[in-house]
Amino acid sequence: MQIRDLPYSDPGEPDVRSGFRFLVWLFRRQLGGQLKAMLFGGLHMAGVALLPVAAGAAVQAVINESGRDLALVGVGLLAVALLIAGADGALHRAAVTNWITAAARVQQLLARRTAELGGMLTRRVAAGEVVKVSTGDVEKIGWFVESFSRFAGAVVVVVAVCAGLLVYQPELGLVVTLGILAVVLPMLPMMPAATRRADRERAKSGRATELASDTVAGLRVLRGIGGEELFLSRYRRASQEVRTASVHSARMWALIDAVQVVMRGLLLVAVTWQGSRLALSGDITPGELVSVYGAAMFLLFPLRIFQEAAMAFVFSRPSARRAVRVLSLRRDSGGSADPVAGPGPDGAPGGLYDPATGLRAGSGRLTAVVCGDPEAAERLAARLGGHAADGGEEPSAELDGRALDGMPLADARAAVLVQDKDPVLLSGTLRELLEVPSSGRVTDAEALAAAQCSDVLDAVARSAPGGGDPMDARVTERGRSLSGGQRQRLALARSLVTDPPVLVLDEPTSAVDSHTEARIARTVRELRAGRTTVVMTSSPLLLDLADEVVFVHEGTAVASGTHRGLLGDVPAYRAVVTRETDAEQAAADGDTETSARSDRSAPEPAEESV
Repeated sequence: MQIRDLPYSDPGEPDVRSGFRFLVWLFRRQLGGQLKAMLFGGLHMAGVALLPVAAGAAVQAVINESGRDLALVGVGLLAVALLIAGADGALHRAAVTNWITAAARVQQLLARRTAELGGMLTRRVAAGEVVKVSTGDVEKIGWFVESFSRFAGAVVVVVAVCAGLLVYQPELGLVVTLGILAVVLPMLPMMPAATRRADRERAKSGRATELASDTVAGLRVLRGIGGEELFLSRYRRASQEVRTASVHSARMWALIDAVQVVMRGLLLVAVTWQGSRLALSGDITPGELVSVYGAAMFLLFPLRIFQEAAMAFVFSRPSARRAVRVLSLRRDSGGSADPVAGPGPDGAPGGLYDPATGLRAGSGRLTAVVCGDPEAAERLAARLGGHAADGGEEPSAELDGRALDGMPLADARAAVLVQDKDPVLLSGTLRELLEVPSSGRVTDAEALAAAQCSDVLDAVARSAPGGGDPMDARVTERGRSLSGGQRQRLALARSLVTDPPVLVLDEPTSAVDSHTEARIARTVRELRAGRTTVVMTSSPLLLDLADEVVFVHEGTAVASGTHRGLLGDVPAYRAVVTRETDAEQAAADGDTETSARSDRSAPEPAEESV
């Protein structure tokens, strides 16, 4: 895989059983690139390892006063230099390609999972954690993938050099081999502590990112209620905790570095002492001493690669676990793999049906749903869109008898659209905002008019280029330049343009005034004629225009009918819609009973005499 071939047509199905298994899966998916980097890494290390041999041969040629041998050494050094330069360039290219393609694969997997889960993602995982995974964690995972190939090549060359030294000069080779083990082994007991500190740092960093994301998202509200300083102080504390954890982690790596420097210095001292003793006794020539000392010096280079690979692994483990936590989330919740189309339970007509509550929204009708609990309404709206509740304990909603979670994702998304209570507006022009997959039945102008967006057009027209078409005006990220009601109506217009067969709206008019709400209720009813529309609301203006109102109380659909009929027949419904307290409701019921008794006890009017 080359960088120019990105993105992947299919990033694959990852192994999400653990963070380590996920890293192994990434290696297997990039086996060709890893083998290529290992080959070039081995060639580069081998070229560097030949330099001490050439240096020793050059010294010996000078001692022997052999110009021919010195010339041959010069030619050999030129060949080694070309080998090092070519292998180093190819290694860098292969390693960076592995890094970028691995990061791109992880990002594509995260994007695919985000698209599948939709609004349910941030209900299961904090938004800040998603941001952390898709930015810093992806980089850490790519770093380990890149460093592993260089580490593997270094291991092969180190083993080969140690074996060669043992054959060439057994005494010095033994000193070098034992010295290498003495340099590497002390690092192993310190790795668990470094891993724990890195895990703690990543956890606190993710928490700080989550706080920052929440603070920025709610900045307008925080300023309005004077809570900005409170949240900023929380972020300051979280930031200081991250700093402290980072310092603790850095101290451990500084200790590992210090131990490595000391042990490498002791290795060079031992090699120099033993080599000098052998040279003075005449057991080895000066050229051989230079070669062995140069080989020991060379071995310090791959040892630093060992340390870098260890550091990359320590930092990539928590990143891989965080990525797995997101990638392991699933949209399906046990829906039938082979659903049967047809009418709903008990022979009822088709439409949108929620087995958990018993709610049914008839095809082609405007159904209003009243829930006393806003969180329950939000979960119900998400479930009607085909998203399972947390833990997957509740059954999937059904469309015309088919479980939404058992349908192909593209079919379910095309059939049902859910507009959240807090919809997101992406930055761009107003025209780009409304460029969504649609049936083509509803134009942009019709949707904007139905959502009563005339004041929004006037507001954005001032920022249009040259004061021209307001559709070319830019909407800032999340529509922060607009009021809450304007953002809500623009999101409604976007949903109306899509014109799905089933549209689920969660409190679509909670941020608009009553006059605008009344006009929206009438125009949306007209525009969605013949389409199935479900509205989560307690607004009497919307309820009065609905074809059917369903009252969901304590997780069960307990009553249905018209708004006016439910007001008179269901006290609990009346309490939710009119916001009556228990005392007011009891007083109203008492007045009704008193009036009824007085009517029964009143004397019959006397017949008028003729």
